[in-house]
Amino acid sequence: MNILIVGCGKVGASLAGILDQQRHAVSIVDRHESSFERLDDDFSGLTVAGVEIDQDVLKSAGIEACDALAAVTSDDNVNIMVSQVAKLIFKVPKVLARIYDPAREDIFSSFGIDTLCPTNLTVATICSVFAGVQRTSKIVPIGSSNIQMTTTPVPEELVGLHISEIELPEDVSLFGVMHENDKVTLSGTYNIKLKETDYLMINRVVD
Repeated sequence: MNILIVGCGKVGASLAGILDQQRHAVSIVDRHESSFERLDDDFSGLTVAGVEIDQDVLKSAGIEACDALAAVTSDDNVNIMVSQVAKLIFKVPKVLARIYDPAREDIFSSFGIDTLCPTNLTVATICSVFAGVQRTSKIVPIGSSNIQMTTTPVPEELVGLHISEIELPEDVSLFGVMHENDKVTLSGTYNIKLKETDYLMINRVVD
């Protein structure tokens, strides 16, 4: 994939390094040339210094041919502006903006842009730990694709439903259900009813 990252802070630099190691074509933009010092020494992608919302800067970074863009600067306003430009003007298929202010996340999501709010994620994770809820996720290479395999507690609203009644997004599939005794029921084997002590085992192709 051709991926453009806007913002070379700790998150942007780490993301660029991982995607570069996975052999994606990565470009990264930051208004400060010195920010690129955070990148790994063996980073092979393109770096472009300039104002992040400048269309010419984004073009220099290859936005016209990119498949995905992640706006992860430290400024919510810059992230949403870059995301809107990517989505509306350059028609980038996958756009994600990091949003620090939880109150803004729903508003920006209404623009049709995927958002990630570290504040909400942190709060949810802490609450899950306090409640004794565990969620695991790992990436597994299968063939030429990477599959994200996630194990998560059954949501309260799904308790009592049969496996066949679960509605998942198009890019997600149910591998099976893990029970309290750690035994697994494959999704295509038995149409069991979900219990509050069960865990859903979900697969998603990430690239």
